[in-house]
Amino acid sequence: MILLLHGLPSSSRMFQSLLARLGDQYHLIAPDYPGYGHSDWPDPRQFSYTFDAIANVMNGLTVALRLSHYTLYMQDYGGPVGFRMALAHPERVQALIVQDAVAHNEGLGANWATRRAFWADRPAGETALRSDLLSLAATKRRHVGDDPTVELYDPDLWMDEYAFLNSPGQAQIQSDLFYDYRTNVEAYPTWQAWMQKTHPKLLVLWGRHDLSFDPGEPERYRRDVPSAEVHVLDAGHFALDTKADEIATLVRGFMKGQK
Repeated sequence: MILLLHGLPSSSRMFQSLLARLGDQYHLIAPDYPGYGHSDWPDPRQFSYTFDAIANVMNGLTVALRLSHYTLYMQDYGGPVGFRMALAHPERVQALIVQDAVAHNEGLGANWATRRAFWADRPAGETALRSDLLSLAATKRRHVGDDPTVELYDPDLWMDEYAFLNSPGQAQIQSDLFYDYRTNVEAYPTWQAWMQKTHPKLLVLWGRHDLSFDPGEPERYRRDVPSAEVHVLDAGHFALDTKADEIATLVRGFMKGQK
C-alpha cells in the first residue's frame, strides 16, 4: 500500500499518471490536504493551516481507513507532512519514497532568501512572499525549472494551478501554511537523526532541473541512509510531469524489494 502525499500548489491530481501506471498492482491512496483540491477549504479563522495540523488530519485518515502499514510517497510539502506521520507512528511506515522534498537546511538553497525574510518578519515580507510564491511566473517555474525542453510540458499544469491559487481565500491559506514552513527547518535535525538511527527503506527521486531546492539534497539523504536508492532524473520539480514511465518503473522495482 502506498500513501501519496502531494506538494505545493498541487493536489492528489499530481499523481494521476502514477495511479494509472501502478494501480494494477498496488493499493494507492492519494488524498487532498485541507485547503487543497477537492477537500474542504476551511476558513483560516476556523482551521489552523500548519504542517502539524495537516499531518494530524492525514494520520486521522489512516485510522479511518484502517491503514496499519504503508509506504509513504512524499513530494515537496508531502515531505514535512510525511516525516511528521513517520515520527508519530513509525510502526506503520514500511518504506519512504522521497520525490523533490527537503529534509536538510542546505537543501533549501539560495533562492529561499525572500522566504526566510518572510519567516523573520511576516508583516514586512508578506507582499514579496505572495509574489514569489503565488504568481503565474513562479507557478510555471516550479514545473519547468531550467529544463530546456519546455515543449514536453502541458501548459495546463501551471495554468490550472495558478487558477487554483487565485481562488477566493487561497492567498491567506497558502501564506499561513508557508509561514509555518519555518517549523520544518527547525525539525530537520530530528528527521535526520531518525533516519540515521532507523535506516528506513528509502527511495529518493529527484529532478535535475528543479530550481525550488538545492541539487545536492539527494546525496544528503544518502548520507543519512547509506543504503538509500537515489535517482536523479532529467525532469523538473514535479518529475511526474515528464518522467512518469521511468518513475513508475523505479517505484515498482523498489516496492518489489520490500517483500
